Amino acid sequence: MKSKFENNVLTIYLEGNVDTTNAEAVGAEFESIRAEHPEGQLILDLEDLNYISSAGLRQILRLKKREKDLKLINCSSEVYEVFDMTGFAEMMDISKAYRKMSVEGCEKIGEGSNGIVYRLNPDTIIKVYKNSDALDDIKRERELAKTALVLGVNTAIPFDVVKVGDKYGSVFELLSAKSLTKLMNEDPDNKDKYIKIFADMLKEIHSTPVKEGLLPSAKQTALGWVDWLKEHLPEATYTKLRKLVEDVPESNMMLHGDYHTNNVHYSNGEAILIDMDTLATGNPIFEFASIYLAYIGYGELNHSLVEDFLKIDWDTANYTFYKLVDLYFEDKDESYKNEVIEHAKVVGYTRALRRTIKRLPGETETIEHYKKQLIELVVKTDSIAI
Repeated sequence: MKSKFENNVLTIYLEGNVDTTNAEAVGAEFESIRAEHPEGQLILDLEDLNYISSAGLRQILRLKKREKDLKLINCSSEVYEVFDMTGFAEMMDISKAYRKMSVEGCEKIGEGSNGIVYRLNPDTIIKVYKNSDALDDIKRERELAKTALVLGVNTAIPFDVVKVGDKYGSVFELLSAKSLTKLMNEDPDNKDKYIKIFADMLKEIHSTPVKEGLLPSAKQTALGWVDWLKEHLPEATYTKLRKLVEDVPESNMMLHGDYHTNNVHYSNGEAILIDMDTLATGNPIFEFASIYLAYIGYGELNHSLVEDFLKIDWDTANYTFYKLVDLYFEDKDESYKNEVIEHAKVVGYTRALRRTIKRLPGETETIEHYKKQLIELVVKTDSIAI
């Protein structure tokens, strides 16, 4: 029996079988290991446990009476069934082991700040989270996807959580669907058709009301960016920028938060939205700021940053953004559309400046570019709401 004590958690690893021949010895070993580390939570890792008899269960029960926060993790399906049939799964925190999968040789179809999406086969995709301890993030995204679906937005719902190396992944069913990016690359003469689908899906998202408190406020997130930049901007710029964001009315309409053509898939005449961990509510200007960055802003000084992220060339990226604005605001004149773009830049450069200073402090040329653009825009802008 192996053990590890880390971050005030004692983990004991069981291996092989626990039955009448060794159950008492296992119980004694529990006592001995616990005596060495009497503080903190106790976890039993059962990944390598093949079998447990009723004698073994009694040892677990004795342990549970002393260890109120006892957790059992990584149970095989066979071992978990024993715990489930005997009622142990109702008495204590017991979790099954996660299926192990590999993405070696799989097509990479998208990447965001939290994870990378791969196609496993024609029917399924997997999002592998960059954070090795991402179970809470996965749970949150599953709940957000369910929320969006219930509210009428066509989303891919994750149906399994798996291990990919030392990271976690969430598996989705996308029956023979292709991303709009891939469709545009395969059929460039009809890219306007796919951008229209892109625009229509965005309108659907933005017309979906959300019960108060279900999703975070995009406005409050943006105010956090502004406040983070207080020491990096002239005082007058910071003060006016904060007022511009504060003056945007709160809205209960849904925003995706990471909307681009890699996150919209299409199958049998139906658009399907993926990557739901950035869902929020708010004024559409916050969405268009994110889209502007994805298609233009992040690549202004280095086009390859946009091209590598979106998997389309720079000219197509620019065309897609401006065509999206045209289609989304098809009932507005050119002056209004240009204002939307300028307002999106204000929020976009705010986000980009904070992100670059925080993550890439050595990129001084990029930082100065975003700062210059933001200062000039703030001076001539009186409102950013749309």
